[in-house]
Amino acid sequence: MTNLLTEVLKHEVYPAMGCTEPIAVAFCSANAAKLLLPDKVISVNIKMDPGTYKNGLAVALPNTRGEKGNLMAAALGAVMAGPEAGSAIFNDLAASDLTKARAMLRKKAVSITIDYAKKGIYISAEVRSAGHKALCEIKNSHSAVTLLKKDGREIMRKKAGTSAADSPPEAEQANVTGKNSAPYKSVLRKTDFKKLFKEIEAITPAQLAYIKEGVKLNLAASKEGLKIKKVGYYISDLIAKGYIKKDILSTAKLTTAAATDARMAGAPLPVMSSGQSGNQGVVAILVPYLVGKAFKVPEKRILKSIALSHLVNAYIKVYTGELAPICGCAVAAGVGAAVAIVWQRKGANLKAATLAVNNLISDLGGTLCDGAKSGCALKVASSSDSAIRAAYMAINGEGISELEGFIGKTAEETIKNIALISKTGMAKVDRVILEIMSAKNM
Repeated sequence: MTNLLTEVLKHEVYPAMGCTEPIAVAFCSANAAKLLLPDKVISVNIKMDPGTYKNGLAVALPNTRGEKGNLMAAALGAVMAGPEAGSAIFNDLAASDLTKARAMLRKKAVSITIDYAKKGIYISAEVRSAGHKALCEIKNSHSAVTLLKKDGREIMRKKAGTSAADSPPEAEQANVTGKNSAPYKSVLRKTDFKKLFKEIEAITPAQLAYIKEGVKLNLAASKEGLKIKKVGYYISDLIAKGYIKKDILSTAKLTTAAATDARMAGAPLPVMSSGQSGNQGVVAILVPYLVGKAFKVPEKRILKSIALSHLVNAYIKVYTGELAPICGCAVAAGVGAAVAIVWQRKGANLKAATLAVNNLISDLGGTLCDGAKSGCALKVASSSDSAIRAAYMAINGEGISELEGFIGKTAEETIKNIALISKTGMAKVDRVILEIMSAKNM
């Protein structure tokens, strides 16, 4: 039987420097470019799903002196040709790599096409040298390589949804470092909150240590984010000048917003992700951590609650999808944080957890996602605030019931309802947002 916590921590909770989507673009491009070594890549063509395009369009890239977006990420991946670094691909970016990537963009040697038929994560990178071409394809996960080809010859093909253990020998020869997580997601989709509560009771010391490391990473990012004077800084300034009170609500908002400020500005330091998203990791980890510390909850219990937060986030995203028209920091990570806070106080109380889910989704269920950028810190601050309020009401037996709006009779039903609204009802909204974003001269 699949251990969901182990699988979620393995596939969805990992350190990442920079926004996840352009990193995935660079990783895909690098995998293709490596097949052409020692040839020099002269052009790159990227095809991607709308959500990946949206999230990578306007966000800053680490160690690039302010460069932004998918085009630059694709060029850098092709120049570096080093996929082994995975999500840390920008860690060791050299000045010469940046110079070469900029030259490719000036020559308009990098292009991107949106494939609106793709609903999950999908990236295809075709790179060309003077005499050869290579292709890498990623599906369903930001680092799940499913196809490698050189000059039309298949080097590796893996069905999307198979486990890493099922990879053919060619994958090792090509140094593919991707993960593919569909099998555990099938189990996750069939579970419920009662089972999620049971999952964290079997948590190991190693898993607790790993979760604690995530807290440290995200707090460090928050400290760095305050230096750049964006959303987190101005929340702290409001506190200093007496406009708002310093309490757990304001502390959570400024801490999470500042960490997001750092990520979206391309600060060269990692955060621990959740649901394969760094910003969601900031919310899912730091909100229950800060609340637990404020109310003197024992550290082990705080860390176990964060594990639950990761599980709830992952559970919601198997219904909404990895890249939804609605904000994942709100309707996934925010919900995870709220349920974690309830668990800190009331344990595996299904009624209270349901109220927390209902309260937050009633509040922020309609929050749109218009891609990763500095404005995400505003949504993260709102998610943090709402998570704490939703949890506090639920702890005291108060919350939105199934008699109101799109709220269901159970937490699971409410989540499925908001997922239906997002995937079906807001599909056209997402297309309009993409068209507006694409029309801009970024």
